[in-house]
Amino acid sequence: MAEPNAADRPKSKSPRPLIYLWPFLRPYRGILAAAIVALLLASGAMLGLPIALKGLIDKGMAAGSAEVINGYFIAFLGVAALFGGFAAVRFYLVTWLGERVVADVRTAVYRNVVRMDPQFFEVTRTGEVLSRLTTDTTLVQSISGSGLSIALRSSINLIGSLVLLAITNLKLLSLIVVAMPVVIVPVLSLGRKLRKLSRSSQDKVADTSGLAGETLNAIQTVQAFTLEDLNTKRYAAAVQDSFDVAVVRTRVRAWLTALSTMLVFGALTLVLWFGAHQVLAGQMTGGELGQFLLLAVYAGIAAASLSEMWSEVQRAAGAMERLVELQRATPAIVAPASPVPLPNAGAGKVAGHVRFEAVRFNYPSRPDTPALDAFTLDIEPGETVAFVGPSGAGKSTTFQLLLRFYDPQQGRVLLDGVDLAHADPQAVRRRIGLVPQDTVLFGTSARENIRYGRPDASDAEVEAAARAAFADEFIRKLPDGYDTFLGERGTRLSGGQRQRIAIARAILKNPPLLLLDEATSALDAESERVVQGALETLMTDRTTIIIAHRLATVLKADRIVVMDHGRIVAIGSHEELVANNPLYARLAALQFTDGPGTG
Repeated sequence: MAEPNAADRPKSKSPRPLIYLWPFLRPYRGILAAAIVALLLASGAMLGLPIALKGLIDKGMAAGSAEVINGYFIAFLGVAALFGGFAAVRFYLVTWLGERVVADVRTAVYRNVVRMDPQFFEVTRTGEVLSRLTTDTTLVQSISGSGLSIALRSSINLIGSLVLLAITNLKLLSLIVVAMPVVIVPVLSLGRKLRKLSRSSQDKVADTSGLAGETLNAIQTVQAFTLEDLNTKRYAAAVQDSFDVAVVRTRVRAWLTALSTMLVFGALTLVLWFGAHQVLAGQMTGGELGQFLLLAVYAGIAAASLSEMWSEVQRAAGAMERLVELQRATPAIVAPASPVPLPNAGAGKVAGHVRFEAVRFNYPSRPDTPALDAFTLDIEPGETVAFVGPSGAGKSTTFQLLLRFYDPQQGRVLLDGVDLAHADPQAVRRRIGLVPQDTVLFGTSARENIRYGRPDASDAEVEAAARAAFADEFIRKLPDGYDTFLGERGTRLSGGQRQRIAIARAILKNPPLLLLDEATSALDAESERVVQGALETLMTDRTTIIIAHRLATVLKADRIVVMDHGRIVAIGSHEELVANNPLYARLAALQFTDGPGTG
């Protein structure tokens, strides 16, 4: 799903995107039906008041009967009690429904977003996704809960009032019908303008969220380069843009509210003036005029509410349109209709046979520069292979293809004899353990961070993995041991400690194929020694591919593959390559200290 900028997105021209709410409402149609019944009963009680008022005036006041007047006032109180009770039930049900629907929408959108491939996140800012999950779903919540209730209530009251108005005095009602286009046309015209402004306002809010998320996720870099003032100015400018659009939107909405209210009640005043003259002429009773007056007020309030709700409907439609874009976005990497299953290793055999066959791959953002070119390599089960080479050589790209975050434009990547393009990506990733150079920890406990390797693992298995990764000792020294909250991105730990948590996670997963992206780069000399021992245990009886920049991590590899510009330039042992390959000899002479590459 490509989203180069907000202006390129399709704009909602009608409330039609709200039909996408129905799949989320359908499971709760019983609640919706109960809310509608309560709404009908409350509206029925409300519409009974004008009828009671007519009787009070014509039969009680005109006759001068205190008993009749008392009876009508008791009826008024009874109707008011019924109206209040049913209104409370209706309010609870529709509010519950709105909360439930927006929770389901958020879950559905998030469920789809977390399955998107890296190409999606190359063009979609994380902050914008978060804005849609919060701001946009809140707008949808308003329309699927209280907004839906107000719209239904106002519609029923408007229709009921018009019917009773027709029964009371058809001539007066005809004047209202003639006046309706005068009210509706300007409201709809302003509503269209408001819809565009609402969509623009939501986009601006998403931009501010994206900017804030980007800087806060790199807060140490921002502070290290003393960029606080620069980023504050950038954020303030984005917030000001959002504010400016919101002010214009609010101004248009204010005009819409004022215009609709003036037109509605101006039309009603004219009609009631005509009705008063009919009473003077003896063509209708005072009670009928009172009933007509109250019904006309109902109709006016309902029409004004509907006109105001129209702007909310426009905003919610725009928000739902954006949410549907996320929910319906499809990743470029998907499981085939009939995925080829990965074979199980036989008794006593090691799985994890990797083969690259004449692979050529270009990243979508760099279509003219091959990251891998004519790359062919066969890695036997249980073998340890190290990839070395300068930055940009294509080392990390091999990991991207093995994890099937991308598919090659030419050639094949096979795992245990199965072309990854024909396999289920999740089945492939379940067979791979990754220890990245930039360790990612989550805002939860040490225990749960390790358990990400295998979510169904027991506490004992988690702790055993930590011991194997030499992480148990420092974890137990934390304030709450394994249950200590590690902070967002593991900020409460040192780099070496974070790396050992990541290694423990890979040990717990126990995969047949292990990918190590310079897994000891963040460790001091002492930690590197103990973790290297843990890695050797982890690498036993499994295929291991290492992206290496440090000499100690490749000396024990079965083969070292030297890469440059996406091609293999040499394969051999450390001694062979030092003697025969100038590129490797130069890297070895530098002790692989040219800095971590992006490969």
